[in-house]
Amino acid sequence: MKAPTPIRVLIADDHPVVRQGLAVLLEVQDDITLVGEASDGPEAIRLTLEHLPDVLLLDLKLPELDGLGVLWQLRDQAIATRVIILTSAAGPSSPAKALQAGAAGFLYKDVDPDALVRAIRSVHDGHTVLAPQAAELVASRPGSDVRGVGALTGREREVLALLADGRSNREIARSLGVAEKTVKTHVSSVLAKLGVADRTQAALLAVRRADG
Repeated sequence: MKAPTPIRVLIADDHPVVRQGLAVLLEVQDDITLVGEASDGPEAIRLTLEHLPDVLLLDLKLPELDGLGVLWQLRDQAIATRVIILTSAAGPSSPAKALQAGAAGFLYKDVDPDALVRAIRSVHDGHTVLAPQAAELVASRPGSDVRGVGALTGREREVLALLADGRSNREIARSLGVAEKTVKTHVSSVLAKLGVADRTQAALLAVRRADG
């Protein structure tokens, strides 16, 4: 049987030691291939356009153009690369801003190496991954409340529960026995009723409601 295609990863960080450490970690993974390393924002964009990696590990603090700037430029160019922010320090609004700019993950550099590898695989599979602290910051931002949950239909509640479990639209469709197009319609309705911008925020609200 043909082996699956490795996940192609690009690193963007201005610290050589960090880049080297990440490279060593990734190069020993059988299902991950390192395609390049960038040391500043413009280089991160150039190498992403050149290599079209599956996943970009992106630091927020980069010379010339910061991580959020990189995210917005990649989003404007409709690049399919999934981006994980990997940072050592960030303000309380940084996770939400990164998600709004198109990031698929937000982790801190003290993350366990095995957890980082799992996050890369998860993001590549279409999921969103947030460090617990980042998730709390996103969920606690102004406007994130659960009052809209009561407006959801029974099926929309099922969709929301599956979103909170990290399921993709395809997985939700399979679980509920409906078309993926139908799931997309339900997700859009859920987001509108909850007053949130994306499925990640909807999932976080569901988790907060369950914990409360």
